[in-house]
Amino acid sequence: MQNLNWYPGHMTKARRMMQEQLALVDLLIELADARVPAGSRNPDIAALCGSKPRILVLNKADLADPVRTERYASALRETGQLVLIMDARTRKDTGGVRRAMEEACRAKIERDRKRGILNRPLRAMAVGIPNVGKSTLINTLAGRGSAKVGNRPGVTKGKQWISLGGTMQLLDTPGILWPRFEDPDIGVRLALIGSISDDILDIGGLASRLIRYLTAKYPGIMERRYAGENVRFPVIEGEDQTAHLRAVAMVRNLWKKGQEPDLARAAALIIDDFRSGRLGRISLEDGSI
Repeated sequence: MQNLNWYPGHMTKARRMMQEQLALVDLLIELADARVPAGSRNPDIAALCGSKPRILVLNKADLADPVRTERYASALRETGQLVLIMDARTRKDTGGVRRAMEEACRAKIERDRKRGILNRPLRAMAVGIPNVGKSTLINTLAGRGSAKVGNRPGVTKGKQWISLGGTMQLLDTPGILWPRFEDPDIGVRLALIGSISDDILDIGGLASRLIRYLTAKYPGIMERRYAGENVRFPVIEGEDQTAHLRAVAMVRNLWKKGQEPDLARAAALIIDDFRSGRLGRISLEDGSI
């Protein structure tokens, strides 16, 4: 599996746009994927936002291992950070986001009150890497399809201001990665959650990495999903990784012409099952900071 580095030209433009808009907002809402809570946080965001208040939303929590997610969130909360765990597709947690925005900006609201400025809308910027659910969160908060949404990186191309009623406004921004992954495993994890375009990925190699991880950290999960006669998923150093894919292809009746197992389709199936949650609630980090 090759090292992954993906920083197309539009991300440079998006980063510049974000810097220009910072002066217009009161706080940042940073979204991360709960399955990769540390690795899906762009380290550049902390430097960009400076002293601006920030809320961290661990999104897609319905797909992540709840024990690991809570462990990570609790560790950050102990340092005084505002952290929310949620599934942005549902409305049940939206009240928590609004309350967190008010809490993060409490000092500013009080300063405005003393100056006689009442009910001025709070302006927030939603930031994060591609495909962590920024537009989904905004649409859920707004109660309508205001921001473009897609289950792939690069859907949001430019800034979008969304009104959340008379008291709050949100700026949706394109997802941005950072220029280079110092830890190649981070690139693999981000590829698995769909934050890097599948067009540049070795899907077979990616699926094999996922299988090895699942077999080690979530024993039995592959067998439960892809049960078949004499199907095993052992983790043996140096093992032929195509054996895993071949087993899934045979169980799921995925064949190429000439009755050869279709390894490419098997790899795509496994990755799609992980991304959709059909494999279960899985995290790709242990939940520590």
